[in-house]
Amino acid sequence: MPGARARRDAGGPSARVGLALAGGGPEGAIYEIGALCALEDAVEGLDLNALRVYVGVSAGAFIAACLANQLTAAQMARAIVKSEPGEHPFVPHTFLTPAVRELARRGARLPRLFAEAMWAYARHPRDHTLGEALTRLGRALPVGVFDNEPIRAYLEQIYTIKGRSDDFRRLRRKLVIVAADLESGQAVRFGEGRFAQVPISRAVQASSALPGLYPPVEVDGRHYVDGVLLKTLHTSVALQAGARLVLCINPIVPVDMVRAVSEGSYRNGHLVERGLPTVLSQTFRTLIHSRLEAGFATYERRYRGADVVLLEPPRDDYEMFFTNIFRFSARRAVADHAYRSTRRELRRRAVELAPVFARHGLRLRREALAHDGPGLWPRLGLPPAGGVREVLGDLERTLDRLEELVG
Repeated sequence: MPGARARRDAGGPSARVGLALAGGGPEGAIYEIGALCALEDAVEGLDLNALRVYVGVSAGAFIAACLANQLTAAQMARAIVKSEPGEHPFVPHTFLTPAVRELARRGARLPRLFAEAMWAYARHPRDHTLGEALTRLGRALPVGVFDNEPIRAYLEQIYTIKGRSDDFRRLRRKLVIVAADLESGQAVRFGEGRFAQVPISRAVQASSALPGLYPPVEVDGRHYVDGVLLKTLHTSVALQAGARLVLCINPIVPVDMVRAVSEGSYRNGHLVERGLPTVLSQTFRTLIHSRLEAGFATYERRYRGADVVLLEPPRDDYEMFFTNIFRFSARRAVADHAYRSTRRELRRRAVELAPVFARHGLRLRREALAHDGPGLWPRLGLPPAGGVREVLGDLERTLDRLEELVG
């Protein structure tokens, strides 16, 4: 098979390197793009389109599949803010299409379920309270409020032009996309074994189907959901594939508002005041990150001779936490912020990382990291972004004004 032959012929330092990308929704995907651009600038010999293996989960599955399909990090960055010639434009609202059919289908069941609940209560009033009988109405709740079919259709479009492929078996590089089997609770590796025949676009759709937001995705009679429910990064998949150095990017980090308040960046550090979505986000991030730390502690013992480098936002990166990337200016700011933040992290850890990269034929360009530089967008020949703080400043001023008016 052509794809398999190309994998065996791959050479150079990058052929020893694997990439593992976590989720984080559209914001996480944009953050990963900025971080990848920074890595490419800072590490000599690293070709992000010629790695040994790509492993992606949730939003990271989308980015990993693009890299394996020879889309560059620079191309993905430009697609965030402008239409690339000959490419299908990236529209973040694709991720938030209401699941009209799912809502209608579930709603249509409501009258029958209500009648069954009342009949059960009437037949056995001593065995059930009215509230208990009505619990069956929960079956009418939608399993996802957003439709992920537009996501799959968009991916199918971009993976079937310009010599790319929506078929794992035809790729020049190994790609593994991890999802969770809803019925068994087990991890499934799309791209390997019998799961290699599943279209890449369908696999990404399944891997990013976070319960509650998106409905499970059916593949060959089984239902699959977001792979991040099992592990955050699935780095071991890349190590098992023979990668000697695995670069990991994880945008899912809980925010430390206590520090934000102590520094004077925010007056009110109580996340509960920002409503249910913010509380759920912080809870989810905390659970995911604690599990990530536990997993990383085992890699050194299990995979001797291999190196794993994790890059993620610092916990005091509260600017990222409150950014709405569905605003055009915020998308630009998030990608630029990720680019600058990753460069700073590489500079801070240069003494630690330089010998790690050197063991695998790569060189950390310390001279390039010595200064912050103009940022991501000038590097790509585009106007600079306003910065995340500027975006948040506008939001804070608007909220302050609204609070005054209400008061």
